[in-house]
Amino acid sequence: MLPGKLQKQIKKRHPFASPMEEALLNLVRTTDRIQIRFERLFRQHGLDSSSQYNVLRILRGEGKPLPILEVAGRTLTVTPGITGLIDRLERGALVARRRCTEDRRVVFVSITPQGLELLSRLDEPLQALHAEALGHLSRAELESLSRLLEKARQPSEESGEQG
Repeated sequence: MLPGKLQKQIKKRHPFASPMEEALLNLVRTTDRIQIRFERLFRQHGLDSSSQYNVLRILRGEGKPLPILEVAGRTLTVTPGITGLIDRLERGALVARRRCTEDRRVVFVSITPQGLELLSRLDEPLQALHAEALGHLSRAELESLSRLLEKARQPSEESGEQG
């Protein structure tokens, strides 16, 4: 079998141990290359990470305050330090917190007008980045890629793994 593109790119002298290994390493490399571009865009707009953007996106999409733990459960990536992440967003006046009056253990978080304005400024550059990263794939290829990635995640999601 001829060496694949990844094998050449990383100058791996011997073939991968299995197609699974090659696929996983391709996934890791692709994620890294795309994530670098997203992180750069977020930093240019004053966000420390894609996790901060993700929290703001969740809050905008919901349109009402959510308990912090609900926000954490909806994030795309595991966010173990959700309280610290919310602290940084609050210091930047992008979110606001308030305690639940019925259960003081529950803290609600909401997006502020400044947070909404930041997301509005990010909408167009993000769409451009999406097109740059995956615009060369057809609709059918994108749908197939999504289904394959969902299938690849299935065992860890069924077992309840969080990271």
